[in-house]
Amino acid sequence: MIPDEYLQTFVVECSELLEQMEEALLTVEQAEHDPEIINAIFRAAHTIKGSAGMFGLDPIVAFTHAAESVLDRVRSGDVIMTSILAALFIEVHDHLSVMINHVATGSQVSLETDNHGKSLIAQLAEYLSEILADQANFTAEVPIIHQFRLEREQSDVVGTDHWHLSLRFGPEVFRNGMDPFSFVRCLFSLGTIVQLVTLIDAIPVAENMDPECCYLGFEISFNSTSDKLAIESVFNFVRSDCLIRILPPRSKVSEYQRLILELPEQDMRLGEILVKCGTLTPKELENILCFQSEQEDEIQRPIGEVLVEQQLVSPPVVEAALEKQQQIKDHKKSEASLIRVDADKLDELINLVGELIIAGAGTNLIARRAKMANLIESTATLSRLVEEVRDSALALRMVQIGGTFNRFQRVVRDVSKELGKEVDLIISGAETELDKTVVEKIGDPLTHLVRNSMDHGIEAAELRLALGKPAKGTLKLNAYHDAGSIVIEVIDDGGGLNKEKILSKAIELGLITETENLTDKEIYSLIFEPGFSTVDAISNLSGRGVGMDVVRRNIQALRGTVDLDSVPGLGSTVRIRLPLTLAIIDGFMVGVGNAAYVIPLDMVVECVELSAWASDEGDGQYLNLRGEVLPYRRLRDHFNAEGETVQRENVVVVRYGEHKAGLVVDKLMGEFQTVIKPLGKLFNGEKSIGGFTILGSGEVALIVDVPGLMSQVEHKGITVAMA
Repeated sequence: MIPDEYLQTFVVECSELLEQMEEALLTVEQAEHDPEIINAIFRAAHTIKGSAGMFGLDPIVAFTHAAESVLDRVRSGDVIMTSILAALFIEVHDHLSVMINHVATGSQVSLETDNHGKSLIAQLAEYLSEILADQANFTAEVPIIHQFRLEREQSDVVGTDHWHLSLRFGPEVFRNGMDPFSFVRCLFSLGTIVQLVTLIDAIPVAENMDPECCYLGFEISFNSTSDKLAIESVFNFVRSDCLIRILPPRSKVSEYQRLILELPEQDMRLGEILVKCGTLTPKELENILCFQSEQEDEIQRPIGEVLVEQQLVSPPVVEAALEKQQQIKDHKKSEASLIRVDADKLDELINLVGELIIAGAGTNLIARRAKMANLIESTATLSRLVEEVRDSALALRMVQIGGTFNRFQRVVRDVSKELGKEVDLIISGAETELDKTVVEKIGDPLTHLVRNSMDHGIEAAELRLALGKPAKGTLKLNAYHDAGSIVIEVIDDGGGLNKEKILSKAIELGLITETENLTDKEIYSLIFEPGFSTVDAISNLSGRGVGMDVVRRNIQALRGTVDLDSVPGLGSTVRIRLPLTLAIIDGFMVGVGNAAYVIPLDMVVECVELSAWASDEGDGQYLNLRGEVLPYRRLRDHFNAEGETVQRENVVVVRYGEHKAGLVVDKLMGEFQTVIKPLGKLFNGEKSIGGFTILGSGEVALIVDVPGLMSQVEHKGITVAMA
C-alpha cells in the first residue's frame, strides 16, 4: 500500500509537469520546430511515466509510453510536429490530467475500460506504424556493397548508419591458438557485415616474416541493432591480444545523446554517464583509467579529451555527457535553494505573525503609559524585528502572475476554434507579484473577461479585413504595480462598445431613465449590472446576462475595483485594480470622534490642515490644494461618528488609480501595522469599510475602503478629481 503523502507528492509534481507540457504545446506551432520546446514536452511525459512506474500505476505508464514514443520520433526528425499532431498531444495532455485526478481521488485507473485512452493510443500508433513501415522498406532495399574505402567524417563519427569496427590483432594471437577470422564470422550472429577490408600494412617483407605471428587487421562496416557491449563481447578471448575500436553509427550518436539526456538526476562521473548510455563499455573505461594513472608524471588531461583522442567516444557524445553533468549540478543547486511548503502552513504563519503584531502593539502601549525609557526602546526594537518578520512572511506568499496568465493560452486556443476566429494572445508583466490568495481568486473573473472579449469584442476575420484590420485579432493580458495595488488589464483590438445600444438596453431594463446624463465611463459600467446583455442571440459563451455582474462582485470581494474604457472601432480595455495582499498592510491611523480608523498607507499622498485650503462652493466641498481642486469628505458625517468636535480638522489626501480626494479627520495618529480581519455578514452592504483591525489596547479600528468610499462620493454628486 502506497502512503498517501507519497501519492500526494506524485500528484503535485505531475500537475506541475502537465502545466509545463501544456505551455510548451501551445507554443510549439509558432516556434519553428524549436527542439528545446519538443524536448520540454518529452521530458515532462518521460518524467510522469517514470514516476508512475515507481508507484505501479501501469495504465498511466502504458498511456504515457505511447505518447513518449511518438515524441521521440518528433525529436529525431522522423515525424513533423504539425498543428494536427499538436492538437492530438493537447488531447493526450488533457487525458493524462484526468488519469492523475483519478489517482488524487483514490479511484481506479484502468486502460481496459478507458475507451478514450484507447482511442488516443490508436491515433498515436498511426504515427509509429508509418515510420516503422518506411524503415522496413528502406532496410530491404539497402544493397550490400564491397569497396575498399570507408567513409569517415572528421569528427570521428561514422558517416553512415552502420557500426565501424577497427580491429588490430596482436602478434601472439596465432600462438595462443586463436583464428582472427573466426571472431569476424561470429559477428554474423549479431548483424550483417556490410563491408570488410583486410589490412596488410603490418606484414613485413618475406625474409622477416614469422609464420607464427599475426599481422592482420580489419576495417569492418557492420549493420546491427545490438549495443556496443554486445559487439565488444564477441572479442572477449582476444581482448588482451588486440586493439579494438568500435565507433557508433551516425544515428547511434543522436541516440546516445538522447539516452544521456534521459539519465536520472544523480551525481555521476563522466565515465559512468558514458557507460550507462552504452557508448563506452566498462572494460574500455577501465583501460582508460589505467592509462591515465600511468601518466602521473605528466599533466593530467580530462578523461573526455583522452576518450576522443583514442577514438572510443565521439565528441558530440562527450559534450552531451558534460552538459548532463552540469545540468545535474544546476538541478542540485536549485533543489537546495527551494523547498515545497504546504499553503495551509503559510497561512498559519501569516496568522501567527498577525497575532504577534497585535501583541507587540499592546506591549508598546503599556511601555508608553508606564513612561519607562528602557522598555520603550526595547519595544521599538521588537516592533522593527516584527515588521521584518512580517515582510519576510508576506514575501513567501507572493507569486508571479505569469503562471495564471499562461493558462489563458489554452483558453484562447479553444475559444478561437469554437468561434472560428484567429486570435493572438500577448502577455506582458508576467513577473509582477501578488499574494497567492489573490491569484487563486482572480482566475475565474479573468477567464470570463477573456472569453467575453473574444466573443463580443474581436470581430470575425471577414469583417476585420473589410474594416482594414489584420484578419487575426489581438488580445493582451498586462499586469503592473501602481500605488500599492496591482493593475491587471484585458485589452482587445476589436470593435469597442456601442454606447447607444448600452443606453437603450439600460433604459429598457429600468436601470436608468431617459433624462439621466451619464459620462462615458458610467455608461460602460452599466454592463456590470445583473442581467444586462446587448447580445441578440444566445450562444454557448454568452448572451444570458450572467457573468459580468459576478466578475465585479468577485473583484469587490477582494477589495478591488473594475472599470472599462472603450474606443469605437479600436477596441476595449478592462482594468482590474487589486490590493497586493489581503493579510497585513501598513496603515495610517486617524481619529474621528471617539473612534479610530485605518487608511492604507500606500494610498495616502499627504496630510494638510483643512482650514488653510478648504472652500465651500455650490453643492460640493472642495480643497484648493496648490492650484489643484480636490473634493473632500468628512468621515465624521459619513460614518455618523459620535464624540466632541475639534477646532482644527485635518485632511488626509488619498489617491486610488487616477483619482484623488480628501478625507477630513479629527486627529492624525501616525503609521500602524494593520492586521486585516474580515467583516461579518452584517456589514456586507457597507462599501466604504474593507475590514477591521485590533489595536494594542484591545479596541477595534475600522479599515477604510478608499475605492468604495470614492465611488460613494461620486454617487452623491461630488466629482473625484483625476490625478
